[in-house]
Amino acid sequence: MRKLILHCRRAPLICISAILLLAGCAGVSPPPLPVGGAPAAWRNAGSMAAPGPAPDFKHWWRVFGDAKIDLLVKRAIENNLDLRQAIARFRAARALTGRSQAELLPSLSVRTYSLPDPSGTTSYFQSGFDAEWELGLFGRRDGTLRMADADVGIAAASVQAAQVSVVAEVVRSYMELRAAQERETLLARLVEVETRHLALIRSRFRLNLASEAEVGQAEARLAQAEAALAEPHAAAARSAQQIALLLGENHPDAGLLAVVPRPTLGTLRIGVVPAEMLRTRPDIRKIEQEVLKAAAELGVARADLYPRLVLAGGLTFSTRLGGNSLGTTHGVISAGPIIDIPLFDWGMRRAVVNARDAALSATLLAYRQAVLEGVAEVETVLAALEHLREQVESMDKAVASLERSARATQVLARNGLADGFPCVAADKALLDARLERAQAEEARSLAFIALYKALGGAPPLGVQDD
Repeated sequence: MRKLILHCRRAPLICISAILLLAGCAGVSPPPLPVGGAPAAWRNAGSMAAPGPAPDFKHWWRVFGDAKIDLLVKRAIENNLDLRQAIARFRAARALTGRSQAELLPSLSVRTYSLPDPSGTTSYFQSGFDAEWELGLFGRRDGTLRMADADVGIAAASVQAAQVSVVAEVVRSYMELRAAQERETLLARLVEVETRHLALIRSRFRLNLASEAEVGQAEARLAQAEAALAEPHAAAARSAQQIALLLGENHPDAGLLAVVPRPTLGTLRIGVVPAEMLRTRPDIRKIEQEVLKAAAELGVARADLYPRLVLAGGLTFSTRLGGNSLGTTHGVISAGPIIDIPLFDWGMRRAVVNARDAALSATLLAYRQAVLEGVAEVETVLAALEHLREQVESMDKAVASLERSARATQVLARNGLADGFPCVAADKALLDARLERAQAEEARSLAFIALYKALGGAPPLGVQDD
C-alpha cells in the first residue's frame, strides 16, 4: 500500500509582498558616458580637410590601387591566428550568456540516497525531485544579464582590435617590402655610378692626373655603396616573412619577393569626423562595454544588500528496503519560499558596494582617457601626414630639377663639352634625391596606414551573426 502525505507551508505573505515592492527600487542604470572629449573637427587635418572623395573607411587600403594588397588582406582576415583566437574568445563569451540566462530560470534536479535505520533492522531508499527558482529581485537579474552582455561586447571589441591591427600590419609590411625593393634598386644603380666613377679615377691615375689617395677614396665609396645593398635586401626578406606570419603561414609567397613598383598615394581626404571615432575605435568601444559591466556589477553588489527570494518545491519518495513492510512507499510534497535576509556581516556587503562604485568611477575616467588618447593619436598622425605631404612635394621638385640637370650634362658630354665626371656627379645627385623621395613617400604611406589604424578602419567581420 502506498501512502501519499502532503505538507503545505503557508508563505509569509506580508514579508514576500514587502520584498516584491522594494525590489523595484533597486538596481543601477548604466551611467551616461563622459562627453566633450572629441573635438568638432580635426585640428591638424590641413589639406586633408578640403572637400573631395575620401577613402572607403572599411576598405581604406584600396587607395593604393594594388590588387595584391586586397588579396593579402582577405587571406589575413581568413587565416590570421591572433584574429581567429579573438573570434573564438568572442564565441566563448557569447556562449556563456546562455549560462547566465539559464541561471535565472527555474531549475529541476533529481536526487537519490539510502538511509539506514539506527536500529540496524531495516533501511530506506529515498528519491525525489527538487525545483528552485530565484527571482533575481532588486536588480540582481538585470545586473547579471547586463554583465554577460558586456562580456560579449568586450570580446567583440577585442575581435575588432585584432582585425584592425592585422589589416594595418599586413598593409604596412607590404609597403615596407616594396619600399625596401625600391631602395635596393636605387642603391644598385648607385653602385653602377660609383663603379663608373672609380673607372674614371683609375684612368686619370694611369695618366698621372689623379693621386693614389683619390683612387682609394673612390674604392671606399664603391665598397660603401655595395655594403648599403645589404640593408634593403634584409628589410625586404624581413617584411616578406612578417606577411607570411600574419597570413598564418611558414614561408612567404614567391610572388612577394618579385620586384614590382611600390604603390604611391595621391591626394588624400579624411572622411571621418572625431565624433565617429567613438564608434569605430576598438579600445573606446571596449572601455564603453567595461563601463556597462562595472555598472552591472555595482547593481548586483547593491542587490546583495537586500533579501533573496527563492521559490522552492520538492517531491520525495521513501521506500523501506527491509523489515516487515518491505516495499512500502511514502511520498511527501513540499513547496514554499526561501527567504535569505542579510542581517549582520561586519560590513562585508557594504564594502563590496563601495568597491564596485569606485571601480565604476575609475572605468568612466578610463573611458574619457581613451577618448583623449584616441584624439591625440589621430591628431599626431594627421600633423605628420601634412608635413610628409609637403616634404614629398618638395622632393618631387628637387628630383625634377636634378633630372633636367642630368639630361643637360649628358648633352654636354655627347658634344664633347664635358668629360665623364660631371655626368657621374649629376647621376649621383639624382639617385640620392630619388632615395630621399622614396623614403619620404614610404613614411607618408606608413603614416596613412597609422591614421586609419588609429581611426579603427577595417572591414566588418560579422561575428555577431555567426
